[in-house]
Amino acid sequence: MNILIAKQKLQYFMSVRADNSDLLREQYRAFTRQMPMMYFILLSSTWALATTHVKLAPSWLTIGIPAVFTVGCTLRVAFWWRTRGVDPSPKVAHAALQRTNRLAVGIAIAFTLWSFSLVPYGNAYTQSHVAFYMAITVISCIFCLMYVRSAAFIVTVIVNGAFIVFFLASQQPTFIAIAINVLLVCAGMMSILLTNYRNFERMVVSQQRTEALSNENLLLANIDSLTELPNRRAFFTHLESELEKAKITGTRLALGVIDLDGFKPVNDLYGHSVGDRLLVNVSKRLTDSLKASRAFRLGGDEFAIVAPIIPDDVQLVANANAISEQLRAPYHMPEGTVHVSASMGIAVFPNLASTLEQLFDRADYALYHAKKTRRGDAVLFDAEHEKQINIEARIEHMLKQKDMEKELSVVFQPIVDIRDGRANGFEALARWHSPVLGQVPPDQFFSIAERAGIVSSLTRPLLKTALTAASKWEPSLRLSFNLSAHDLNSCEGVLRLVGIIENSGFDPQRLDLEITETAFAHDFEQVRQSVEVLRRLGCGISLDDFGTGYSSLTRLHALPLTKIKIDRSFVTDLHKKPASYKIVKSLLTLSRDMGLECVVEGVELPEELEALEGLGATLVQGYVYARPMREPDIGEFLSQQSSKRMVL
Repeated sequence: MNILIAKQKLQYFMSVRADNSDLLREQYRAFTRQMPMMYFILLSSTWALATTHVKLAPSWLTIGIPAVFTVGCTLRVAFWWRTRGVDPSPKVAHAALQRTNRLAVGIAIAFTLWSFSLVPYGNAYTQSHVAFYMAITVISCIFCLMYVRSAAFIVTVIVNGAFIVFFLASQQPTFIAIAINVLLVCAGMMSILLTNYRNFERMVVSQQRTEALSNENLLLANIDSLTELPNRRAFFTHLESELEKAKITGTRLALGVIDLDGFKPVNDLYGHSVGDRLLVNVSKRLTDSLKASRAFRLGGDEFAIVAPIIPDDVQLVANANAISEQLRAPYHMPEGTVHVSASMGIAVFPNLASTLEQLFDRADYALYHAKKTRRGDAVLFDAEHEKQINIEARIEHMLKQKDMEKELSVVFQPIVDIRDGRANGFEALARWHSPVLGQVPPDQFFSIAERAGIVSSLTRPLLKTALTAASKWEPSLRLSFNLSAHDLNSCEGVLRLVGIIENSGFDPQRLDLEITETAFAHDFEQVRQSVEVLRRLGCGISLDDFGTGYSSLTRLHALPLTKIKIDRSFVTDLHKKPASYKIVKSLLTLSRDMGLECVVEGVELPEELEALEGLGATLVQGYVYARPMREPDIGEFLSQQSSKRMVL
């Protein structure tokens, strides 16, 4: 057993480990740096010894053999010098180090035999030089072979073993003392070498673990944990890389940004766990539908596609719509069948986008238009969109000017009870006449202000103006005023609205504050709390554009609503469209069942009004009664309404 253990230990010291690729590379690099010095010490010592024997020993022994050694060592140095900058594969490094072991045997034997062959020549001084040469050379080699432990061990065993045996056999006390001294020194040197090598080995292993942990952290930092798609960080890194390639090669690069339509109602109805599983299924479908392109999850229900190889624009949009079609197919889950669609905005480099920021912003802008005008389809950013961006940028700049309030005004459109033709109240509508831009449509400047996050700076002065005007009306008239989702997204914003209402002197119980279903896309809990604060103040709460968004009945029930408003899109040509007729009928029935008042917006034709009367509608708003009017015209309108009732 002891013999077997000793044999295993000997094999351990005499061989090069092949099980750790990083250790092999580091050994290779370290030996490459130290090997020229080892050969320099070996040759310089050899020629020094040969010089002291040149007149005493034969020329082939003092010149010929050292010359052969010099040629061989020079070739080895030249070989290592050529490969000093190479990062070898583990296989190459292992082969080179194994070859070094074999050469160490040959070189050690050759130099030892040559040294002993010089001993018979000369006197005690030259013999002492031989002993010094062998001792100092082996010590130098041990230092230079520190990171190739096996080679150092081989050289030490061969040279020192022969040295000790040879000089002990001389029976000369001085040489015996030198032999014992060299033995002890080399033993100490090998102990230090083994300790340093173990430290070197541990350092490499520690670096491996650190790098592995770093790589794992890097992977985690760039992968979305839910869908296992590359995340937003990885997306921008990849997009930057692909954009640089496209610039160098002169090729086109497409970016598609995807947003799911109807995802939030799934979360509300089924819970976040189902929503998460839906996102996983969407990501799988998205990945399966791509070939050369790559998909990313940017966050929430937003995804992106980077396509480095793209066809012409027509085919590109067709391919994008095919992806949207695949994502639109039903998702069958244990909790039920889920339906969502996917709107996509596309931008192409270098067409109208030359930088990473432009490419992303313009894809995002195209997505905005897709959700607004072609929900569930793909929209390619084009020259018309670029023109619109420039216009909107100018509008946004003007909206941020200091004296913006002076350019804003309010008009009022009546809400009429069709049972008696009496105005129930008026809705305040914003108007902006810019000295620079002229008359700017409210749907345009409000949407820009919302995207820029500055809409509250418009809402508050408009509310003050509307309340000031409404304070002069007779007590039976109500005021309706639209709030933005941004007005409800913070406690501070709601408190400022409360302050405006309380300081106006207008009875809050005559005020209906309208919110749209898009407000639900924000922090619903905060929206709910904000609405409850306004409701406790006495204000009525109306849900505007009812039926056009994605709100669930659960959310509607969670809000203290007092009124809903049916959007004009359901009312247009109501008398000609059976589907619209049925929808409005259902919404009116729903409002009555929920105990809510219902206002029908956008009534323009007498035929539409007649159909609504047949359905039992009571409150309507639209051109069939009056267009929005300035404050001074309200009195005249009310007088005309009163006159009509008297005639009837």
